[in-house]
Amino acid sequence: MARRIPTHLPAVLVLGLVGQVGQVLLLRELLMVFHGNEFSMGLILAAWMAWVSVGSRLGAIVAERNGRPLALLSLNAMAVAVVLPATILLIRTLRGFFRVLPGAYLSLSDIALSSFLVLAPVCLLLGAQFVLLSRAWRDSDQTRDMGAAGKTYAGEAAGNMIGGLLFTLLMVRHLNSLQSALLVAMLMLVANLVAPGAAALHRQATSARLRWMALGIFPVILLAFGLAQRLDNWASTVQWRQLVPQHRLVETYQSKHGTISVLQRHDQYSFFQSGHLVFSTAGPKAASPGFEEQEAANLAHLALVQHRQPEQVLLIGGGLRGTLSEVAKHPVERIDYIELDPVLTRAARPYVSHSTRAALSDPQVHLVHTDGRLFVKTTSETYDLILVDLPDPTTAVLNRYYTAEFFVEARAILNPSGVLIISATSTPELQDIAVANRNAMLYHTLNSVFAHVLVAGDHYLVYVASNAAGQISMDVSVLEQRFQERGIESDSFSHHHYQMLLYESLLRRANWVVRVHGRSQAAHLQGPGPIPLALGAIVEQQYAEETLPPVVERYFINSDLRPIGYSYTLMLWEHWTRAGQSASFRWLLHVEPWWVLPWVVLPLAATATLGRWGGARRRSDLGFGILLAVFTTGLSIMALQIALLLSFQTVYGFVYEMVGLIMALFMGGLALGTLLARKFLLHRATVPTLATMQLLIALFAVLIALILDRAVTLPSPTAVLFLFSALTFASGMVNGVGFPISAACYLALRGNADRAVGAVYGVELLGACLGAILASVVIAPILGLVACCLFAAVGNATAFLALMICRRSHA
Repeated sequence: MARRIPTHLPAVLVLGLVGQVGQVLLLRELLMVFHGNEFSMGLILAAWMAWVSVGSRLGAIVAERNGRPLALLSLNAMAVAVVLPATILLIRTLRGFFRVLPGAYLSLSDIALSSFLVLAPVCLLLGAQFVLLSRAWRDSDQTRDMGAAGKTYAGEAAGNMIGGLLFTLLMVRHLNSLQSALLVAMLMLVANLVAPGAAALHRQATSARLRWMALGIFPVILLAFGLAQRLDNWASTVQWRQLVPQHRLVETYQSKHGTISVLQRHDQYSFFQSGHLVFSTAGPKAASPGFEEQEAANLAHLALVQHRQPEQVLLIGGGLRGTLSEVAKHPVERIDYIELDPVLTRAARPYVSHSTRAALSDPQVHLVHTDGRLFVKTTSETYDLILVDLPDPTTAVLNRYYTAEFFVEARAILNPSGVLIISATSTPELQDIAVANRNAMLYHTLNSVFAHVLVAGDHYLVYVASNAAGQISMDVSVLEQRFQERGIESDSFSHHHYQMLLYESLLRRANWVVRVHGRSQAAHLQGPGPIPLALGAIVEQQYAEETLPPVVERYFINSDLRPIGYSYTLMLWEHWTRAGQSASFRWLLHVEPWWVLPWVVLPLAATATLGRWGGARRRSDLGFGILLAVFTTGLSIMALQIALLLSFQTVYGFVYEMVGLIMALFMGGLALGTLLARKFLLHRATVPTLATMQLLIALFAVLIALILDRAVTLPSPTAVLFLFSALTFASGMVNGVGFPISAACYLALRGNADRAVGAVYGVELLGACLGAILASVVIAPILGLVACCLFAAVGNATAFLALMICRRSHA
């Protein structure tokens, strides 16, 4: 006899689908406002899980007091249909609620406050929907155990997986944010009102009113879907007017790598992707090249003369702002130009200068649309010169071009006399802590890989590195001679510019600061100190550097697994745009590994204290121990997910595109883990079983910590993709196995199914919320990605010990 399909399964699947698509949509929208940095990603996810947790607790209270869960589900679905698209429109106007300068970064407190306030309505509704569906499924099965909760948990995870795949493969390519939100909202309405599980509702007195309400909402949603493109354009215009009020939004393009916005101010065009400025350029009708193209010309001609005879050149980024056309004026044989997004190239062509368009069609230029880091890792070509012309490392995805691992990969494809050039914004004096830390960090990281490193510039520093003695130089006469011998003609640059770019006093000061700063234990907190009045020549500084103390690697070597570079850069931008308000990032530099100790001692002390109480309170320690295990599981799994996401991004560089697929993998593992636990372990849902699970999760976290260091250096991208996919899926399985066991243990202790579901689901999400904040904001950028894994291991090991204490007190 065939098994009957559960009547509530469609509604549960759609809840997961709506939750996943809604989360990714709102994450992408908020990243636009927060300039795409990973600090904000953790805070957004934390806010999401915190409010879903609160919603589940409220849902448990309502489900306990109300005997009509299906009616409540339908009302909830109607509310989601309105609130989800409204939240997107609200996010587009978010910057208008803060007093910040145009283009300024929001502080950590601003990001946290706005994330928690904006996401509250939709997350409360989704959290309540889970508990209501669990109650409806339990009533349908006519059981009082936690079986229905486990089914709902697994079904929601399966829906999450479907939603992640649907968004990644279809929605992100063909629909804008509002259209996607309205589409999934309609699916939720259909699932709750038309699906077989709603049949019982039709026999209730409220059914007629609910059907009429739903019928009233459907035309509104359909009308909104038809107007979604106009609404999206209007909301985008409002958003950019707040961000850069003197610019006009010209066009918007949807790309799998993020929304591309083209803005115009007079004859200047600026291109933003996911809210982050990619480049600016003078338009084709501009009378003069403009500042941006002048800056590109300075960089290109200072870089190209660092090699005596460059023939094979690799340019990563920057070509559309004018760098490519200036590089092409040198007598090189081949230029491989790497640009990640073909949509960006296509969008920029009508607006860039004539010289840039001509360079893109030049036979010696080979345009490759791929990730630059991936290209460097996998190419079989070798180069005389590599020029990295990318924005400052304000995000982890940009920071990966400024790490020791990338420099090693670049060195591997350089010819023996090859040269690598990077650049970053700065100030002439380099006296502020933020600018000194970031730029000294870049120098020391380069210097750890290359034998010779020189620095030039004032408001914009250019770093030149090579292993060939005598190849690179900051001698004006040497560079002028190389430039003139090549017979280059440029409207933006002449050999006289070297005198301006290599002004002797600025050159000596910049080289002194980046060489000396970062060699004491408190350097990252104190700044570079006073600059001597009489600074030696560059050659003298190079010899003197050999006598200086070693560099403090923890704070001044940027690496893939310890991406401190983007923390320093965010501190720097916050200092420039919000003077006097930069403490929110700077305090992170005080973080120490031993701070984890209270997280171990306090829970164990609380468990031991509760276990000594007598009478009716004696079971308090057991309830505390179970919820602690639930909490640490959520915390640990989220910390591991942050570590895996950032590690994957280090290799592939486009988590923004893949976030839906990555979450789908995690949720697929979670659904499978829940089903396996229900089938094979639920009958053994005891405290010792739960304690064993905590120990296994701790060991799993240690295993990931051991794997990460080697995983990011694997030469095969396919192998890396498979490995990280497997680890993500396994993380989901571990989390899925833990939920039904924890819920069953807590139900056996407390006896109320609705409250047990709400408590376990809510506490797990609160743990995940804290894990997201700590991992993304505190641990990953300061202590490193491996530390995230070890932090997770410590959390679950603590829960294991607490459960062992509980077991002993009840023996």
